[in-house]
Amino acid sequence: MSLETSIKREARRLGFVLAGVTTPKPPPHWQTYEHWLSMGRHASMGYLTDPRRADPLLVMPECLSILVLAFPYPNPGPLAQDLGRSHGHIAAYAGGKDYHLVLPERLKELALHIENKVGKPFVHREYTDTGPLLERDLAQRAGLGWIGRNTCLIHPQIGSYFLLAEILLGINLEPDPPFIADRCGKCNRCITACPTQCILSDRTIDARRCLSYQTIENRGEIPQDLRPSMGTQVFGCDICQQVCPWNRIKNKAVASPLHKEGIDPVFFANPELTIQDLAGELALGPREFNQKYKDTPILRSKRRGYLRNVAVVLGNSKDDTAIPALEKATLDNEPLIKEHAAWALDQIHKKDLR
Repeated sequence: MSLETSIKREARRLGFVLAGVTTPKPPPHWQTYEHWLSMGRHASMGYLTDPRRADPLLVMPECLSILVLAFPYPNPGPLAQDLGRSHGHIAAYAGGKDYHLVLPERLKELALHIENKVGKPFVHREYTDTGPLLERDLAQRAGLGWIGRNTCLIHPQIGSYFLLAEILLGINLEPDPPFIADRCGKCNRCITACPTQCILSDRTIDARRCLSYQTIENRGEIPQDLRPSMGTQVFGCDICQQVCPWNRIKNKAVASPLHKEGIDPVFFANPELTIQDLAGELALGPREFNQKYKDTPILRSKRRGYLRNVAVVLGNSKDDTAIPALEKATLDNEPLIKEHAAWALDQIHKKDLR
């Protein structure tokens, strides 16, 4: 058994559904990325301007190979027509434990396996959405899929519901052939379905208009013109993936392993985290919020960001029964929550006037 085969077999045992090897050459779409930055489409995410993204050797000069991995999370299925007036959506990856708490340990275990197989320690560095790398460029070059119109990496058998991770290795491995084919064809369902039209023609996203950015990364007010477009999106957004034909659960000979089969239990949604009573969420104090969402991605938005989002979704619901909870939220100590709760009340009252 070759070293590369042994590594991929161990990666599979650790829960990674895809594994490929590439070189530490500069990413092929760097110029597109530079233009994206120059247009300010990265919004407030200043960390994305790190110049080391232009070359993996600037991240780790000793790097000779890069192992790129994909870890699946549940496929939420097609868009729900009606969740009910008091319900809200969270991104599919956010229903279980935060992957930043799960994947690093598995990457370290895989790196140790490689050292044992090589017979000596060597320099290596692990990342999962945390390093200055253009992950999707590396993944495409490692043969894991193509970059779709919605900017997600898509694999023809398992779609796009997976997280990317990398191990920069100070040893030579045989690189896999890149994934060259573009299988989006003439399909533009993701562009059409995006509620804020943030998906651009050059396969980039204007983060300033993206609901995932607005509900997670944005620490301030959500622009008023985007609030109605949030619909029921409380934390993150999967719409561009849910309409993608490559994510249809029954579009393959066997059900996608990203639906339930092959998914690590840590990423199964905890029933307690199902957002069924949005008005009740507004009653969460700082301690209750931290306890309820401990070790989950939702904690990243902090209480003020999360309840800001909840208030907007309740405003979009036009649900009269949410008025008492929203009125109470206008007295919250957090100005961000107060302002968005007041906006939500205004939306409901306008509906009543009509």
